Amino acid sequence: MQRSIVGFHQDDLGDWVAELSCLHGQHVRHRPPFYDRPWVVHELGRAAKIGADLECPLCDRAEMPEGLTLVRCAGPFTGETVPAALRSEHRVAEGTWGCLRVLEGSLWFTMQRHPPFEVRLAAGARQPIPPGVPHSLRLAGPVRFTIEFFVASTGAA
Repeated sequence: MQRSIVGFHQDDLGDWVAELSCLHGQHVRHRPPFYDRPWVVHELGRAAKIGADLECPLCDRAEMPEGLTLVRCAGPFTGETVPAALRSEHRVAEGTWGCLRVLEGSLWFTMQRHPPFEVRLAAGARQPIPPGVPHSLRLAGPVRFTIEFFVASTGAA
């Protein structure tokens, strides 16, 4: 799925990494003929790409970035206490990742991407939820679950 470039940094080998709005990083190299990105080797070229979209395969696979900090936990919810908004299409805020954790029973999780993704989650399962991606839940009988919310760590040591 497409994500906005919000910045750049160099890795330990000096290669440029695009910092994406989803909190993932993605290498952007200029190595013709395989990678034709001459803009990446110049500061002005990189600056011109801030705000541009870049495909993020990690979001497509709902892989949570490393180094996030848990900031809030909602629930536990049951079939009787689950908010109606969670059953209809909704999104996790930009800059925030969700993680659905099924404690008991099972439910269906649907995420709108191309192609659409649907999975039945049973007790003990967890499902990362990328920021800004429409998704919904459908209960499959008695269930108890929580939703955790994560943001980028501040880096304070």
